[in-house]
Amino acid sequence: MSIKISYSDKIIKSSSANIVLFSKDKFSLSGLKKYLSNNEFSYVNDLLKNSDLKKNLLIFEVSSKKKIVLILIKKNIKTSEIENLGYNTFWFSAQKKGYSGVAIFSKQKPNHVEYGSGIDYMDFEGRIIRLDFDKVSIISLYLPSGTNLDRLDFKFKFMDDFKDYIYQLNNEIKNLVICGDYNICHKAIDIHDPIRNKNISGFLPEEREWLDSFIGERFIDSFRFVNSSPHQYSWWSYRANSRANNKGWRIDYNIVSKSIEESIVNASILSDVHHSDHCPIKLELSL
Repeated sequence: MSIKISYSDKIIKSSSANIVLFSKDKFSLSGLKKYLSNNEFSYVNDLLKNSDLKKNLLIFEVSSKKKIVLILIKKNIKTSEIENLGYNTFWFSAQKKGYSGVAIFSKQKPNHVEYGSGIDYMDFEGRIIRLDFDKVSIISLYLPSGTNLDRLDFKFKFMDDFKDYIYQLNNEIKNLVICGDYNICHKAIDIHDPIRNKNISGFLPEEREWLDSFIGERFIDSFRFVNSSPHQYSWWSYRANSRANNKGWRIDYNIVSKSIEESIVNASILSDVHHSDHCPIKLELSL
C-alpha cells in the first residue's frame, strides 16, 4: 500500500519526487517503464549493468532533487536500509515466525503507534498496526483468508470483531485510513468472473455483505470513489497465466472515513508493478 499525504494545498509533482520501485528477481524492470521517462529508464538500465546485483536495495541519483530506489522484494531487507531512505519503520508480526504480519513505513514520525487491536486471538497473528498523526490515523490490516472451513469460521469471527473495534475507535478518532489486504471482493465489478467464483471464499455473499456493512455510512472505498472502471484488480492467482490475462480480484483497499472525503486527491492501482501475486495500491490525500 502507498499513501501520500500533503499538508499543504500544493501536491508534489512526480517530476521532482523520489521514485521507489519494487522489482522482481535480478532487478528486472519489466512492466515498470511507464513510471519512468525514457532517459531515466535508459540511465537506470546502464547503471544496473555496473551494479552489485547481490544487494537487496540500489539507489540511483537522477538529479539533486530526485532519486530512484530499486528494492528487490524476494530477499530480506534490513530495517536500516529502509531507514537510510528517511523512513520510520513499524512492524507487527505473528507469533508464529513467517506466518503473517503488517508494517508501515513513514517519513513523518507519528504521535503514537498502536501494535494490534488489544484482542488476543487477532493479535497473535500480527494483523493490525496503527499510526496516529495530527490529522489522520493510518491502519494497516491483513484480514485472514478462508482457505478451509476452520479458517473461514475464523475469518468471519475476525471480521465481526474487527468491525466492532474500528467503529469504537472511530468514535474516538474521526479521520481513519484503513489500508490493506481484506481478502474480499466487494462487487461483481471487482472480480474477473463473478458467476464462477460466487461460492469461493473471497467472494461469498456473506463476505460481501459484511464489507457493505463495514463501509456503511461511515467510510468510503477510496478507489471506487474516483474510479468506476471495470477490470481493475490488485491480486491474481499464479495459476493459468492469470495475470497476463488479467483474470484478477480487487481485494486490497484504502478505506477512509467520510470525514476526509474531500481530502481525497487520487486513488489508483499500480497493476503494472510486478513483485508478488498482489500489486501496490495508492492513495493521495491533501489534509
